[in-house]
Amino acid sequence: MDQVMMPLLRNLAEAADHIRRADRIMVMGCSGGGKSTLSQKIAARFGLTYVSIDRDVLWLPGWVERAKDEQRAIIASKVQERRWIFDGTNPSTFDLRLPRTDLVIWVRVPRLVCIWGAVSRWIKWMGRTRPEMAPGCIEKVDWEFLRFIWTFEEKFAPRVLAGLAQHGPDVPVLQLKSRGEMRQLLDLLGRPA
Repeated sequence: MDQVMMPLLRNLAEAADHIRRADRIMVMGCSGGGKSTLSQKIAARFGLTYVSIDRDVLWLPGWVERAKDEQRAIIASKVQERRWIFDGTNPSTFDLRLPRTDLVIWVRVPRLVCIWGAVSRWIKWMGRTRPEMAPGCIEKVDWEFLRFIWTFEEKFAPRVLAGLAQHGPDVPVLQLKSRGEMRQLLDLLGRPA
């Protein structure tokens, strides 16, 4: 089903070449999968403006969700910039982001890896706000969040696929299915082209 709905990049070296040439990249996937770390490393390597949906769009201090119309206005403004990397899934804004995107990186690691990532991140940032989160949003993990991670593929992957097909059918997609693949990609990106 994935192959029918989107052009997949299957070779990491080919994907690295796409990333080197891209001005606008979306990085998406389940919480705890490593998309923020990957996004920030790519942004730093290629001088792309890093946009965190959690920090810059979705959340206000104290885990208060910003109004949907404000979220869309922020995204509509940011996608007009020349060079960026968007960190975050949020299929409801694909209509704004995908038409301006050169490449999608879908971090699609196993759910146990995501659970481990979220829990270890919570331990690391306990009582503090991590840099890719809105000010005043203290790192937290609860059963609702863990359930969201556990059911992400089942509940959200179909929405992601539908959004890609509808709003970015010609946008190349790289799926990274392990931390090892992420490391290999970053190694390739660190080498001279």
